[in-house]
Amino acid sequence: MFESINPATEQVLAQYASMSAEALTVALEEVRTTAMVWSRVEVELRAAMLERVAGLLDAKREEFAQLITAEVGKPIAEARAELDKCALLCRYYAEHAVDFLADQRIQSGAHESVLSYEPLGAVLGIMPWNFPFWQVFRFAVPVMTAGNVALLKHAPNTCGCALAIEALFVEAGYPQGVLRALLIEINQIESVIEHDAVQGVALTGSDKAGAAVAALAGRVIKKTVLELGGSDPYLICEDADLDLAAKKCVQSRLNNCGQTCISAKRLLVHRSVLEAFTEKVLNEIAQRRQGDPAVEANDLGPMARADLLVNLQRQVDASVAAGARLLLGGETPQDVGLFYPPSVLTDVRPGMPAFDEEVFGPVVTLIPVADDAEAISLANQSAYGLGAAVFTQDIERAKRLAHQLECGACFINDFVKSDPRLPFGGIKRSGYGREMSALGIREFVNVKTVCVAVNSC
Repeated sequence: MFESINPATEQVLAQYASMSAEALTVALEEVRTTAMVWSRVEVELRAAMLERVAGLLDAKREEFAQLITAEVGKPIAEARAELDKCALLCRYYAEHAVDFLADQRIQSGAHESVLSYEPLGAVLGIMPWNFPFWQVFRFAVPVMTAGNVALLKHAPNTCGCALAIEALFVEAGYPQGVLRALLIEINQIESVIEHDAVQGVALTGSDKAGAAVAALAGRVIKKTVLELGGSDPYLICEDADLDLAAKKCVQSRLNNCGQTCISAKRLLVHRSVLEAFTEKVLNEIAQRRQGDPAVEANDLGPMARADLLVNLQRQVDASVAAGARLLLGGETPQDVGLFYPPSVLTDVRPGMPAFDEEVFGPVVTLIPVADDAEAISLANQSAYGLGAAVFTQDIERAKRLAHQLECGACFINDFVKSDPRLPFGGIKRSGYGREMSALGIREFVNVKTVCVAVNSC
């Protein structure tokens, strides 16, 4: 049994029965037939159907936004923005998928050499709660448009979103089962991965979950794409526009109450501007209003689950005990709701949870550095490698630093964000493989080489 709980009120929204082993077996057998039929649909039609999906997202924007806000505590304005981004993704692949999947002629010693991109079958997506529509769409849309079937194992606290997404694609005209929500327990995932109709797994989540799923998939030789955690370093150079840097860093850190893998988690600030930058950060935070995420005026909601709140408090307390200084917040309120105040830690160093671990909550971490060399050294002193940012008015300097940072994406004078037109993913314990762009739609395909011998013609 799964429960959706409103984190702002701690009230149960709905309960959902998990699939029995027998029901799951039947569902997986149906997948085989569905995948075969869907793979034969022309890519032009598959791409065109995405326009219908985008139109329904526009029409149902408010309904879905309220569902997101209720299940995960995301401020209503952020929930609407998430849905708009899903529609943008659909329209992007509607326009470009045919070209991305077109045969490519390659010069070789053969009379003719062609690369084709063919569907594999079914792909399991194990998706997180923090962006309950966006994460699913950026997995499912390229997978399905490439001709595969998408199986969705969503987070237990977002079953409502999972079923709404499944129904949305059916309403848009997709055959039943091309996107199927599986309300299953963690111990049922293994049987899904092992099923011979399932040819790949995409997971967005923790590095621990990624390692477990990769091990299961590797045992049966199934491809995986993993988008895992991050501890994104943001470099604030001595010549940075501090107003811009503070605004962008706080916006990144507090979006979705800090529960974002690519948020600004470690701010490496040149000592000469640390005091001025800190003041500007505190001023930016002071403009935020925390409360019921369904109220338009509030731009900071609660944590999504009680266990996340407990772990965040542990990380803050342990970091302070190890020598970090708390400048703001740092204590869990005793009121109803899973709220944690925006907090600021300074004098953070390696060995503290605020430096070594992914801090998933509204905690700004300030790390003083003497120069670029120290900033790069500390930035790369992490098990993660998802995103990074550099703030400086010297763009050539920023580009040099960007190439020294160990990450999947580096933004200059802006916070890290995903874009359907750009590949997204990490290195090290942040995962492997890429989502979105042409690279994303080609992750779960058979890249087939077809050669015609010279003496055949």
